[in-house]
Amino acid sequence: MSNFLWDNIFRRDAQEKELIQRLKQNILFEDLSATELRFIEKMVHERDYRPNELIFRQGEAGVGMYIIHKGSVNIFVTDDAYNNDDEHPEMQITELTEGDFFGEISLVEDNGRRTASARTNTDTRLIGFFKPDLMELLERNPQIGAKVVYKLAEVLGRRLAETTDKISLIKKELIKIQTKKRKA
Repeated sequence: MSNFLWDNIFRRDAQEKELIQRLKQNILFEDLSATELRFIEKMVHERDYRPNELIFRQGEAGVGMYIIHKGSVNIFVTDDAYNNDDEHPEMQITELTEGDFFGEISLVEDNGRRTASARTNTDTRLIGFFKPDLMELLERNPQIGAKVVYKLAEVLGRRLAETTDKISLIKKELIKIQTKKRKA
């Protein structure tokens, strides 16, 4: 029986180190010290998902972000404007794997809705960091909170720039197509 107790203690320590390591690899937390990471570790939420389990649905209220600790997740949209095929009503946007994160915009939006759905591909462990956690962090430790919010702003700014670039490319392609149609 004592071996069982020791095994649990060592396994828990290893899991905590693994969680801190995953947090350290995420851009939002990469600049935090070991002490600050331990503070964050107590605020995040880990959950295991089975394959093909829905994490959230497009249109639902967004409450926070997720970091993929293990496994993979599909991000997809369901919209008649995107896809009129009844057999394939979903359009995959991307597949995310270990270390990737998603849903971060809900940390700063008031009453924001999910713009896509997320579903696991495999057995997956996610680390959830939710808006109430961010608010608590800002209240309890403003110095750490400011570091996280600054990184969050950096990520959102980068994603906005990428989206703007993609929209510009799509508009250029549309203009080319319209020009070809007019000439024909």
